[in-house]
Amino acid sequence: MRRTNSRQAGFTIVELMIVVMVIGVLAALVLPSVRANAVRARMSEVILALSSCKNAVTELYNSGGDPPGPGNWGCEASDVSAYVYTITTNDFGVIKASLRGFNDLRIDTTDLTLAPLDSTGNVPSGGGINVTSWRCGSPTDWTGTTVPAQFLPSSCRG
Repeated sequence: MRRTNSRQAGFTIVELMIVVMVIGVLAALVLPSVRANAVRARMSEVILALSSCKNAVTELYNSGGDPPGPGNWGCEASDVSAYVYTITTNDFGVIKASLRGFNDLRIDTTDLTLAPLDSTGNVPSGGGINVTSWRCGSPTDWTGTTVPAQFLPSSCRG
């Protein structure tokens, strides 16, 4: 701050420009991670929207029933939430959600899969096998998911 002989004091234009530059650099460093975290929060909402389908598949396997076939699990739907366009299932209860509404072309129109796993880590093929966990798909470790790995919530990244 520069002082003059009069009682007026203030910041010089150079000092103000330095402050604006520092704020700009900090914003450039923080903004991408804020956007990625916002997308991960929306993806967590997608997984929450699939919970009723997860419950239906788990209940059928744990009660000893046989898989009813693709699209017959009773949880398939359209326009499920703001981020899930459709939910479909395959023969063995692997759930696929088609995504929309993210306002990000890297994620809109992609798919996310959730697969039931038995105690050996494989997708169950018949009744009487308990579902012990679910595997959230990613491009490197499960087929059907086209969402880029950096946008998946931490529960889906391995």
